[in-house]
Amino acid sequence: MGFQKRRPGPLMTGLLVGLLLLFSWMTFAKSTSLSALAHYPNLCQTTQEADGRRYPGFFCPRLSDTPEEAYCCHLQAAGGYCCTREEFEALYQVNLSALPPPPILRGPGALLALGLYSLLLVALMTADLVHFCSSRGRGAGRSRSRLGSPSSSAARPLQASSVEQLRKEGNDLFKCGDYEGALSAYTQALDLGATPLDQAILHRNLAACHLKLEDYDKAETEASKAIEKDGGDVKALYRRSQALEKLGRLDQAVLDLQRCVSLEPKNKVFQEALRNIGGQIQEKVRYMSSTDAKVEQMFRILLDPEEKGTEKKQKASQNLVVLAREDAGAEKIFRSNGVQLLQRLLDTGETDLMLAALRTLVGICSEHQSRTVATLSVLGTRRVVSILGVENQAVSLAACHLLQVIFDALKEGIKKGFRGKEGAIIVDPARELKVLISNLLELLTEIGVSGQGRDNALTLLIKMVPRKSPKDPNNSLTLWVIDQGLKKILEVGGSLQDPPGELAVTANSRMSASILLSKLFDDLKCDAERENFHRLCENYIKSWFEGQGLAGKLRAIQTVSCLLQGPCDAGNRALELSGVMESVIALCASEQEEEQLVAVEALIHAAGKAKRASFITANGVSLLKDLYKRSEKDSIRIRALVGLCKLGSAGGTDFSMKQFAEGSTLKLAKQCRKWLCNDQIDAGTRRWAVEGLAYLTFDADVKEEFVEDEAALKALFQLSKSEERSVLFAVASALVNCTNSYDYEEPDPKMVELAKYAKQHVPEQHPKDKPSFVRARVKKLLAAGVVSAMTCMVKTESPVLTNSCRELLSRVFLALVEEVEDRGTVVAQGGGKALLPLALEGTDTGQTKAAQALAKLTITSNPEMTFPGERIYEVVRPLVSLLHLNCSGLQNFEALMALTNLAGISERLRQKILKEKAVPMIEGYMFEEHEMIRRAATECICNLAMSKEVQDLFEAQGNDRLKLLVLYSGEDDELLRRAAAGGLAMLTSMRPSLCSRIPQVTTHWLEILQALLLSPNQELQHRGVVVVLNMVEASREIASTLMESEVLEILSVLAKGEEDPITRAAAACLGKSVEYGLIQPNQDKK
Repeated sequence: MGFQKRRPGPLMTGLLVGLLLLFSWMTFAKSTSLSALAHYPNLCQTTQEADGRRYPGFFCPRLSDTPEEAYCCHLQAAGGYCCTREEFEALYQVNLSALPPPPILRGPGALLALGLYSLLLVALMTADLVHFCSSRGRGAGRSRSRLGSPSSSAARPLQASSVEQLRKEGNDLFKCGDYEGALSAYTQALDLGATPLDQAILHRNLAACHLKLEDYDKAETEASKAIEKDGGDVKALYRRSQALEKLGRLDQAVLDLQRCVSLEPKNKVFQEALRNIGGQIQEKVRYMSSTDAKVEQMFRILLDPEEKGTEKKQKASQNLVVLAREDAGAEKIFRSNGVQLLQRLLDTGETDLMLAALRTLVGICSEHQSRTVATLSVLGTRRVVSILGVENQAVSLAACHLLQVIFDALKEGIKKGFRGKEGAIIVDPARELKVLISNLLELLTEIGVSGQGRDNALTLLIKMVPRKSPKDPNNSLTLWVIDQGLKKILEVGGSLQDPPGELAVTANSRMSASILLSKLFDDLKCDAERENFHRLCENYIKSWFEGQGLAGKLRAIQTVSCLLQGPCDAGNRALELSGVMESVIALCASEQEEEQLVAVEALIHAAGKAKRASFITANGVSLLKDLYKRSEKDSIRIRALVGLCKLGSAGGTDFSMKQFAEGSTLKLAKQCRKWLCNDQIDAGTRRWAVEGLAYLTFDADVKEEFVEDEAALKALFQLSKSEERSVLFAVASALVNCTNSYDYEEPDPKMVELAKYAKQHVPEQHPKDKPSFVRARVKKLLAAGVVSAMTCMVKTESPVLTNSCRELLSRVFLALVEEVEDRGTVVAQGGGKALLPLALEGTDTGQTKAAQALAKLTITSNPEMTFPGERIYEVVRPLVSLLHLNCSGLQNFEALMALTNLAGISERLRQKILKEKAVPMIEGYMFEEHEMIRRAATECICNLAMSKEVQDLFEAQGNDRLKLLVLYSGEDDELLRRAAAGGLAMLTSMRPSLCSRIPQVTTHWLEILQALLLSPNQELQHRGVVVVLNMVEASREIASTLMESEVLEILSVLAKGEEDPITRAAAACLGKSVEYGLIQPNQDKK
């Protein structure tokens, strides 16, 4: 049984007939002659083509036209355009000045036709109403017979009420600023199967939430869904236009706004928005038109062979790069056949032109997926990757940056504005990424690639391949790289720098390979994947170790060293392979320096692993000592020394565990410092001296001698700034040891006694590791310039700066700012700027340590000077991260104090704090048992109360925020009272409605106010008088209650004091009461 289709009523039929007649009359009345059309020169008429295509008419000028272009040339919308008066008169050979003004239709015919049409409309509406009522009566019986079960009919009102209830709940949450909660409520309502009208409203509301959360893509999507349900939804159209404007799609946004204005012509908000976006479009059109000629001219200069090496050519290349940084400029270059022209610049082989081309391509591809794919299709992925391997270091780095941008664009997609023709290109990002990574892996083992290019390829793979977060379940890219390229990575890690082999490598190549291997191994999720990694590594090492002679054994041992520096589990398993450890010991006694170097380094790396240290202590110490004493080559002696240093520091900071005889570690450290200060030794060899010091500085005696040696400290800091990047971790480790910034917990005395009774070993702290010695060492490091050296280390764009290395630097910074008097030195040497990236990237512990150091700087110094410019807004997020419950109470307290300082600077900073959702956490700490944390949270809320959003929270019904402030104003803690009373004074001043609620929140409110007024502390007294003044001015009823209490006498006494803010406020209270007629003026005073 189907539903009967309702026939059209008389009204619809009559309307159609009437409209047809009216249209026919208008068409007949319209003149089509050219002379008549000249009377209406501003109108481009609607055009209907033969193929059915229709072009809507428009008036000139449009938003994209200049005011002078107010005439329509060709008079048809299909080919018409807005032009000037001169162009119009020249086109039609008419003189508009000589023509009479356009006629106005004022004849009686039109009015008569309109009257008749109105009468017809009323009659038809009456007939349609009668038709509708009769058809409804006939269909009532059929409808009742077709209804479903009673249960289904009863469910519909319940469902509707649930949708309505959730929508109202979402509206309330939206008004309170809880946009995430409102999103959840609206989404739940949609899931209940709302009616089409309700769906349109809910989608519209979801769009509003996404606009507030600045997720403009989702806002556009939700608004479009609302418009699909209800095409006349003005709010949805307006919200979509807002989202499109933020996304930079102004041409689409203006269409929505024009539709809004046509639906509500008198809405000033729509009119103003349309004017604003029209101005933006005109500005963009002017900019694009002005850059057309510039782009063409720049390429002409750059490709002109006669302009070779001229200043004009250099300036053109700089301008091209600057233009590409702007999205509109990049789009213009791209659409002007720019990629093909840039390819010609790359083919020239000239360094300056290649750099200009690569940097321009960075702007074109930056965060723009479709332009990136188009660029790769023109240049070819292989061509771009091959540039990475050129000998010129600057060109190789520029190509590395371009490939990083390409990777980000492919993986992340489009994040911002000017999209161009996105839909024209269908992209498979996974395939493009694999092609890019495959080419990078091929580059690793190509003959003729520069060592710097190989290092850059490894750096890109480190950044691209492993997952950014363990929460991401997909590690398929890592598994694919292990299967396809693990052997290639091991080949780089096993290559020798001296003498040069088939593959050109640098001093940093093996370290970069070790880091990549470590990250790949850490990215594996299960034992089966790790076992496959071990198997591939072992097979590769065996392939070189067996049947390849001495050269193969050296390559295998070098590969084992690479694994020991990276995934040490794989390195330890490789050491256990048959004959490997024996070969290492045997080669240490070789007469060839290259063979000794490989073997000694493998021995050193193996000694650093606890699993092998005992074996080497028993079997390798005598060998290392023999090498150190008898070898004539410093490169061998220094490596042997580092091995001894590692073994000698096996006890760590435990003073009671000494591996060597008394004074041996001091002798080793002295020799390390001697080699470190020797400028005649190359940096690659001197870094081994730093490695040795990194281990020996566990001993406090070594620390004391090291910080006293100014020449050694200066040499250490200079080496950290050099090209030898592999030294960074060793430098950071030595500084952590000198500042004692490693984690150390004071043992429980009872547990110590219990351990002694059980004859268990108890670690002992060195006497020179006490706080007084540590503070003295910190001051000496600051005087030697440690902050500037660490700042340079943080800026390093090298894979050697791992997250572990970042954590070490964060620990040192925290130790340096521990004393208040040292913080100015840290800020002056750029420490504040260096801490920001450390607080935003790295291990969780490292980020927390850096954030705590930022908090200490923000508390005791002027934040605007410590973090100038836009940098101050970057401080907020690290500080808010310290409010989480997993942080210590001291970190919570320091974060609250720092946020209090920031909240008092500007409204923009307060908005940044609110955007980071810090207010709920700050309010939570207002209930903390620790009085200092509770006080700091109250002070922070007091400063944040200057923001409208926080005031709305206090004014909202159904919360106890105001009650808490009133009660805290009566606490015994004077500093807490001052903070709470200050917040109360500010809130009652900005929101007078809160004054009437103070008597309702607690019955002790009057006592609390009186206690504030009688306080001997003038700050508390002033806050109390301001609160009373705000309450008196807010309501006569409250003023009457106050004047009937002892407050009147207190105010009278305060008003007679010396002229100050308290006296003036008290006098104002009394004056307002006199004005109300509650009290009489003092006649004597008159």
